[in-house]
Amino acid sequence: MTTKQQHLKRVVCIGGGTGTFVALRGLKQHPLSLSAIVTMSDSGGSNRRIRDEFGLLPTSDIRQCLVALSDESGGIGILRKLFMYRFEKGQGIAGMTFGNLFMAALTDIMGSQEEAIRQTGKVLRIKGAVIPVTLTETNLYATYEDGTTVGEEHLIDEPTHDGTLKITDIYLKPKATPNPEALNAIMNADMVVLGPGDLYTSLLPNLLVPGVSDALKKTKAKVVYVLNLMTKFGQTYNFTALDHVKTIEGIIGETVDYVLVNDAPLSKKALEVYAKYREVPVSDNLPRNSYYRVKTDKLVSGTIYKKTSSDALIRSLIRHSSDRLAEALAGIIGK
Repeated sequence: MTTKQQHLKRVVCIGGGTGTFVALRGLKQHPLSLSAIVTMSDSGGSNRRIRDEFGLLPTSDIRQCLVALSDESGGIGILRKLFMYRFEKGQGIAGMTFGNLFMAALTDIMGSQEEAIRQTGKVLRIKGAVIPVTLTETNLYATYEDGTTVGEEHLIDEPTHDGTLKITDIYLKPKATPNPEALNAIMNADMVVLGPGDLYTSLLPNLLVPGVSDALKKTKAKVVYVLNLMTKFGQTYNFTALDHVKTIEGIIGETVDYVLVNDAPLSKKALEVYAKYREVPVSDNLPRNSYYRVKTDKLVSGTIYKKTSSDALIRSLIRHSSDRLAEALAGIIGK
C-alpha cells in the first residue's frame, strides 16, 4: 500500500445484490479506500446451482461487487461485460453467468474459494477489496407472524406464502463464523454504508453473523443507512422508513449516525409495474430529532432497468443513481 493509499478515507459497504453494486460503482470514482462486505447466504437463481452442483458458497453478490469495483477501461472493460454476461441458451447453462462459472473453475484451480475471489479481483483490477462476511455454508431462515418458518433466502425473497405477513424473527442456520477480515475492515473504517438493498435478504444476513453487530457498535466510523426506494412484497410489505430503521436497530442497536433518503419523484411507469407486485415507495416518516441525522437528496436514477429473458429472479426496475448516491456519501465522510 502506497503512502497516498494509506491516507485515503476508508469506506466499507455492507450488503449484496444490485444495491451494493450501485453504491460501489459510484464511490470508486472518488479518492477513497473501498471494501465491500457481502452476504453469503443467497440460495436463488444461479447461486442454487453453484451451491448444489459445485458445493461452493454463493458467488453472485461477490461477482457483482467485483465488477462494480473493476477497472472499466480498455480490455478490462470488456472483461467487466463478460463477467456480467448471462447465458440465454444451452441446456444446463442457460441462466448462469460467465463470472460465476469463472470463479467456480478458479476455485478448483486455486483450491480455495477465498483465494479465487482474490485472484478474480486481480484479473478485473478492482479498486478496493471484496470480503465475504463469512465462509460458513449457512442459510437464512424467517419466521412470520402466523408462526410459519421459511428456510433459504430465495423463498423469503420471492414468497410462495402470504407476502403480506410480517417477519417476526430472522436468523442464520447453522450459526456462521465471522470472517476476521470483515470485522477488521469495519473496525478500521472511517465510514460504513449499510444498503441499499433488500432489507431481509441483502443487508440483515450480514448483520446476523456473530461479531458484526459488536464491530458496528465499537467502530469509530460514521455508520450510514441508505434507505430503500421501494417496499418489498414478502419482506417489507407496507413498511415505512421508520419500520426499516427499527428493524435494523433490533439487531445492531442505535448505531446508525445518518439515514440517507431519496426525495426525488419516481417514474410513474415503473410505479405502475411495482403496484402489480403490491410494492410502493417507502414513505419518509423518520423523526428529525433522533440520535441519527436524516439527510434527503435526489438520489434516484432516471433509468428504468430491464433483465435478460434467462434471468429467473425478479430485479429492481428503479435504483439509486450511482453518482448521486456517491456524492451524498462523500459529503458525509468529508465532514
